[in-house]
Amino acid sequence: MPHQGEILQEAIKNSGISITRIVDELGITRPTIYRKFKEETIDYTFVKKIGDIINHDFSQDFTVLQQSSLSFVTHAPRQGVTNSVTRSVTAPQSADSDPSKQLLLLQTKYIALLEAYNELLLKVYGPK
Repeated sequence: MPHQGEILQEAIKNSGISITRIVDELGITRPTIYRKFKEETIDYTFVKKIGDIINHDFSQDFTVLQQSSLSFVTHAPRQGVTNSVTRSVTAPQSADSDPSKQLLLLQTKYIALLEAYNELLLKVYGPK
């Protein structure tokens, strides 16, 4: 069974929209999106943004378990960058004793925090 990153990659490939266009619209780098394709779980806001760009509804692509980790269930309305960072960093994760999985989880949280920080910088200072 494909994980969330693989499902995301396949949907982008089937959309016919180039990776260059997607990363430009998201304001991220190509290596960042390729790292996302390797992740087993992806932040809901990232999936939502991709879906908006490629005009695709991912709620039917993920299993119930995957949907719960993606937060397709309703949440409080997003109020700025702070809530999106909090939601992605504090998303429920299974407590695993495997150090490599813990490291991957921390890396995922760190990348989400950096991307939220970049969004905030763009909002405050605008594009270059």
